[in-house]
Amino acid sequence: MQFVKLKSKLPEEDILDRANERKPEFEAIPGLLQKYYVKMAGEGNYGGIYVWDNKESLIAFKASDLAKSIPQAYKVVEAPNVEIMDILFQLRN
Repeated sequence: MQFVKLKSKLPEEDILDRANERKPEFEAIPGLLQKYYVKMAGEGNYGGIYVWDNKESLIAFKASDLAKSIPQAYKVVEAPNVEIMDILFQLRN
């Protein structure tokens, strides 16, 4: 699992518009099982929680043009904070 936290100077409406425009590109990523778009406390704080089928899919995504386009697409004002976690087990199937 990958958790990306970013700070944007865009208004929330623009964030949502851009996320929806880019949604088909993310839906087409091999190995991406789910992506959650989240808003955190504090103005301009957003994130994405990605659930991958395996580490190789995550590595391939990180090297992709789509991943590299995230800071520009969302007008990120600081370096994103990226955390990678291993899922030990899930509650439900």
